[in-house]
Amino acid sequence: MNKKYLLVILLVPMISILKGQEIQIFTRADFDLKENVKFCLVSTDYGKEEYDFNKKGLLTKSVTRYNATDYDVVYYKYLNGELAEKRSESYRNNAFDPSTSIAHFYQIDSTENVKIQERIFSYDKEFLDEYVYEYDKSGDLTSIRRTNNDGIDVTLVEHKKFKGEYTITYLLNGAPLKSIRTSTLKPKNKPEQKIVLTKEFLKGEANYAFEEVFSSNGRLMAQQEFEYNTANEKFEPTVRTTYMYDENDMLVAEIAKTKLETTKKEYIYQYDQEGKGNWIKQIVTPDNTYTTRKITYYPKETIVVED
Repeated sequence: MNKKYLLVILLVPMISILKGQEIQIFTRADFDLKENVKFCLVSTDYGKEEYDFNKKGLLTKSVTRYNATDYDVVYYKYLNGELAEKRSESYRNNAFDPSTSIAHFYQIDSTENVKIQERIFSYDKEFLDEYVYEYDKSGDLTSIRRTNNDGIDVTLVEHKKFKGEYTITYLLNGAPLKSIRTSTLKPKNKPEQKIVLTKEFLKGEANYAFEEVFSSNGRLMAQQEFEYNTANEKFEPTVRTTYMYDENDMLVAEIAKTKLETTKKEYIYQYDQEGKGNWIKQIVTPDNTYTTRKITYYPKETIVVED
């Protein structure tokens, strides 16, 4: 979905909401799934994840199973392609836990500039939070207003363009939360790259940063992490990670370097027999950990041509 006013859905933890984040609707592509996937079961070392998609490829249900009796379920309902409702339900010892289960309801007002209202309630029908996301005529997020029993918080979102750089800054009640600066690098005799520098702040003070380098087709090629040195009042590099891909744009290697050591992970894939190009087993060396996926597809719809 190419809309700039996307809805916020966070899967892990599934009931969390980060301030200053644009809303996003998840599709098959966000789970590295191709073609007409209906259902995907992912088995990991910590448990299992289940994902259901509708025929348009939108996520409609996700389940995180920690063991046989403890699991979380999130349901997503859409109206005209937009998220209308999200319900996050917790089950412990196979029993529904209303104390940690919540419901999100969304309303979109597009009379003038787009405005999205998100209201959050407990399953006991207790009001918890309200978020109002406002956008300008270009579809860029300009503010987030949060209202609850503790009062009102306003996050302003500033957009600035300067000498080929585009910077988005999130300010909570006037104090910086995060800034994202995007620029383009054009190496000589090489394809251009997109550089995204994200700085995060804690109580208005610089805290952490990371810079990402993306290829022309959107693949993450490298990430440099930084920590803020309060004594020197500057960001200092910590871990640099580079990523390598095969001819099918599948991640095959990840190399992380610090001042003290270098570690490398390699990824090996087994693919489905449906010819869809989805992997069903991922092996990570040298740890020899693996993730498996069982995938169900929607059947191909038969088109009847009348004489």
